[in-house]
Amino acid sequence: RICVITLAEAHPLLQSGKTIKNINYQISANCSRLQNKVSGKSKRTCLFLFQMQGAQFLTELAPLCRISSSDGEEYTIYSCIRGRLIEVNENILTNPALLQEKPSTEGYIAVVLPKFEESKSITQGLLTQKEYEEVLLKRRSSAS
Repeated sequence: RICVITLAEAHPLLQSGKTIKNINYQISANCSRLQNKVSGKSKRTCLFLFQMQGAQFLTELAPLCRISSSDGEEYTIYSCIRGRLIEVNENILTNPALLQEKPSTEGYIAVVLPKFEESKSITQGLLTQKEYEEVLLKRRSSAS
């Protein structure tokens, strides 16, 4: 029931061969996703899901980070779901290439835990891999 936020395979950073220059979890002067501190029994146990405290609450439009490429472009990555921020991937700060080399594993951006009562509606709204590929195909054909 947790959501791992990654770059979509159609994201320009993965498609255009750009080089990632910087990843910044500082969203505003008063908000850094790096200051997210989660406490509870353990992040590794089921008890954690019920005893989590201190996690930042995110809405669908909450920025998680900003990614700058070497050509000067900046991309804001949004949560896309409502829930509590469990962790951000600090490894990509020192090794930004992980976002491009291993976007769905070690190059993840963050982990979000949706509210239990909302998790079913969130997963029902997701696309299957086949549906996602069809959307991409339609997008590419309409752009050409």
